[in-house]
Amino acid sequence: MEKPIEELYRERQQRVQAAVQLQVPDRVPLEINFGYFPAKYCGISCEASYYDYDSWLAACRKTIVDFGADWSGAQYFFPGTVLELIAPRSLAWPGHGSSACHGHQAIENEFVKEDEYPALLGDHTDFMLRKYLPRLSGAMEAFKNLPSLSNLLGGYREAITLAEGLSDPEIAKSIERLQKAGKEYRYWLPKMNAFIKEINKLGFPSFVGGQALAPFDAISDHLRGMKGSMLDMYRQQDKLLETCDVFLKKTLDRIPQASQGAINSISIPTHRGSEGFMSLGQFEKLYWPTLKGLIEGLVDKGQTPMVFFEGDYTSRLEYLLEVPKGKVFAHFDTTDMFKAKEILGGHMSLAGNIPCSILQTGTPDDVKAQAKKLIDIVGKDGGYIMSTRSPTDDVEPENLKALIDFTKEYGVYR
Repeated sequence: MEKPIEELYRERQQRVQAAVQLQVPDRVPLEINFGYFPAKYCGISCEASYYDYDSWLAACRKTIVDFGADWSGAQYFFPGTVLELIAPRSLAWPGHGSSACHGHQAIENEFVKEDEYPALLGDHTDFMLRKYLPRLSGAMEAFKNLPSLSNLLGGYREAITLAEGLSDPEIAKSIERLQKAGKEYRYWLPKMNAFIKEINKLGFPSFVGGQALAPFDAISDHLRGMKGSMLDMYRQQDKLLETCDVFLKKTLDRIPQASQGAINSISIPTHRGSEGFMSLGQFEKLYWPTLKGLIEGLVDKGQTPMVFFEGDYTSRLEYLLEVPKGKVFAHFDTTDMFKAKEILGGHMSLAGNIPCSILQTGTPDDVKAQAKKLIDIVGKDGGYIMSTRSPTDDVEPENLKALIDFTKEYGVYR
């Protein structure tokens, strides 16, 4: 007899929470980030996740229910009409710069120039409004012609100066376009919030309540680009470090104190701290101090940091012992999982490491063999969550089903 949805919801929630808290649940929990996989599984385009709310919700519902992982995520709906109006130069999305049949693509550029750290750290608001956002957004390009907000000293004439600037025909068009985008976003926001609640109603809890970036990544991803930030590591290290410290404070100031009954977890995807991007010495000096500060700051606020350590962190595992015990969820990509268990077992919960390449090109038996090894070694004594290295956009359905079914059958703690 099928259990009531409410009971299944509680079981899944407790199973994942137990693993995060380094306890031994009834079995190894399953966390699957489906990404754009519902499009492949249900025979629709990835573009639907931006332009066809009903079809995308139906596809995500079917995917999540059919596969039945404990903790499921998918590419949630975001209105492409809003993006068209904003015209971001940092994103290509399905059907708009990216194939309608594939996921989105982040586009990096030096939206902040190498000599602009002083301006960025000086009058931050003025810089973002008149320099950064006009470069990032086609809708805001005219804002570069606004009068400097830094020079407003007071008096009614300052209001006239600003009013004159805002009346510029190009700026007026930009404001009208932004207002239209804002109204469109307000129209879709209730539906976007309902999307997540619809998944919860199916008996699948959401565990991520927000997102933050390691300060170095915030600079590298969104401001200087990979090329710019890599050069800064050698040419202007002091300015880079100073900006990391400032961004750490700004990030923590934006994160609320955890409240009773709310989702008290923050996702931290890491992008530049792995072995493929910087040396261990550079990691220790430029990346780790503010990532550690972010993790500790979130824990102090009662939040659970859920860190996705992208790339290979095998040589950095010892550093992770410096964060509070039993307070952090670590999702690993290509890191040696068995070394991670050896070093971090009993200190933080571990997740991930099933390669999507096996799920895409292997056989169900290949998948089961990989899962068995992880359950036997990393899953010993609890604290492990079975998961893939990355979202499952293009994997074969039968292989993904094999991973989930095998974990449910074999991953029981006796």
